[in-house]
This record gives sequence, C-alpha cells and structure tokens, in this order.
Amino acid sequence: MKDYVLLIFNVLLTVFGQILLKQGVSAVGRIGGFRELIPKLTQVIFNPYVLGGISIYGFTTFVWLVILSRVKLSIAYPMLSLGYVLAIPFSWLFFKESIPKERIIGAIIICIGVYLVAQGEA
Repeated sequence: MKDYVLLIFNVLLTVFGQILLKQGVSAVGRIGGFRELIPKLTQVIFNPYVLGGISIYGFTTFVWLVILSRVKLSIAYPMLSLGYVLAIPFSWLFFKESIPKERIIGAIIICIGVYLVAQGEA
C-alpha cells in the first residue's frame, strides 16, 4: 500500500509541476514564429514558475527511481496516466479551461484502465 501512496504522490507532484510550467509560459505569452522563439524561450527559462516546475520534475525523477525499485514497471508506468486525469480538474481550477463531456468520459476510461492494470497486485 505504501508503494501506491508513493505513486500517487509522484503523480500529484508531476501535475503540480505541469501547473507551474503552464503558469510560467502563460506569463511570457504565446510563442509564435521563429523570430520570437529565442527571446521568448530566454524569458521562459528564467521564469520562476518554470524554474519551480523543472525543479519539481527533477525531484519526481528521484521519487520515480524509488518507485521503480519497489513496483513492477508494468504496474507503475500505467499509473502515471492518472496525471492526465488530475490535470483536467486542475486546469479548470487554475486556468479556467472548459472541460467538455468527452474529456470527462476519457478520464473515466483512463481510471478504469488503471484499475484493471492494478488488479491482483495489491
């Protein structure tokens, strides 16, 4: 059970890292053509939100290594897809993104798949 808690912790941190990355890129603005690529990327790289998101990704990599030492890859890796599911309500909450019913249905299907993959391994 501790391993599943660690997996969920890793997924939550990864989603939080994505939220920070999105916040940082949103603060810089849309990256359009090639001419603005270098100046915008420079702004993105030094954005505190982006730096925070990258730092969280670095930390979750080490957490992932601990998980891999304890859990079968065929169980652990599919669990990461829960990040897709959690990104939906968080994107609505933090960025006011609309959530169509098809996306909700897709998230439910992902949850069913994760449940089926995890069966018999508790």
